[in-house]
Amino acid sequence: MAILKYTFWLKAAAVSQLLTAVFHSLSFVNNPQPGNDTERQLLDLMTNYKLDLGAGFTHSMKDLMTAFSISLTLLLLFGGCLNWFLLRKKVESETMRGVIGINVIIFGGCFAAMTLLTFLPPIICTGLIFICLLMAYITILKKQRAQ
Repeated sequence: MAILKYTFWLKAAAVSQLLTAVFHSLSFVNNPQPGNDTERQLLDLMTNYKLDLGAGFTHSMKDLMTAFSISLTLLLLFGGCLNWFLLRKKVESETMRGVIGINVIIFGGCFAAMTLLTFLPPIICTGLIFICLLMAYITILKKQRAQ
């Protein structure tokens, strides 16, 4: 069975990145409800207890988690849009190999962090992105070696 072209895998990665960004942004409209007294106390502390972070910054743990969450969503949007843009512009394969290699490193690290620190949906989503990017990188290397 022939391996698909790198453009197929990169398109799959870009679509996965964009869909994961949309999926992840749904967390911004979700308001978690405590299931018991311990969860109620935890959510109250995360929302209302302000940490003194120095230089006049006082934020809750919820504020910090929201900032991290926005950062992940923006990373996914950036990766997906960049990959899609470069595919549309039909950038030469030498440049694409470098961009895909950077994507593999960044999203491989993201997948590793999700695997160690989160739960099933982000693990699956980032794993799919990483696998698609890795396949794109392998196939572009094979294409360039064949030339």
